[in-house]
Amino acid sequence: MKDIAYYNGKIGRIDEVQAPITDRGLYFGDGVYDAAMVRNKKIFALDDHLDRFYNSLRLLRIEPPMERSELAATLNDLVSRLDSDAPHMLYWQSTRAAAHRKHAFPAGAKATLMAFAEACPLDRHDHPYKLITVEDTRFLHCNIKTLNLIPNCMAMQRAVEAGCDEVVFHRGDRVTEGAHSSLAIIRDGVFCTPPADELILPSITRKHFLDLCDKLGIPSRVAPFTVDELLTADEIMILSTGSHCIRVCEVDGKPVGGKASELLEHLQQAYQQEFIEGTEK
Repeated sequence: MKDIAYYNGKIGRIDEVQAPITDRGLYFGDGVYDAAMVRNKKIFALDDHLDRFYNSLRLLRIEPPMERSELAATLNDLVSRLDSDAPHMLYWQSTRAAAHRKHAFPAGAKATLMAFAEACPLDRHDHPYKLITVEDTRFLHCNIKTLNLIPNCMAMQRAVEAGCDEVVFHRGDRVTEGAHSSLAIIRDGVFCTPPADELILPSITRKHFLDLCDKLGIPSRVAPFTVDELLTADEIMILSTGSHCIRVCEVDGKPVGGKASELLEHLQQAYQQEFIEGTEK
């Protein structure tokens, strides 16, 4: 299939598969999701994404819709039905139940499972991003990959209207993450990223870059950093499933980075190679 969708056992094209209006994800955002890149009908870093997915379910006290091995088999079966080996984005989500609207958890709730895959080329690495800073007013459970993304959407719209590509969320002076990606900087040859506490999503790409640094002998530091430290960094990087690693050239209209391009490109190429090897036939 050109694209494919799934809802509680039903499979078809994206415009054919439908969810019931009583799905709690529609009126409460009561669910979690994850997404991974697919190439050659292989899901990249699936185990890492499943770790995060099941942890998010646990934190929201949602009983998993199926066992982990069964979910992995279901997702792999879906992407095997695609008619192209080109990159696709695989998205899946689980909500607490399809049930009549009551704020408390419905008794005997059975979690739903939705998934779909559609063509999604990787972002170009030769196109650096422009960012804007936005005060982070989201809730204090950003480590859960919840469906409640209105603050992220509102901030991202501000970025688009400013002619930018992403957001730098910050709480006071502390940098957290982007609207749909994680942030890292290079300073004095050290790869720096915020800690994976309740203020940021535990990004899979961030995790892989930290592993890459260990493998390549590049020093790394996991600790909070300020907006000023971001703006004066040698390089700023956007890390995400769909873009891997993109250099930042501007924040709030001011040029940034460009002082450690060789190290940044080394990391980009190493991660791209990891992705290619992890999705080869």
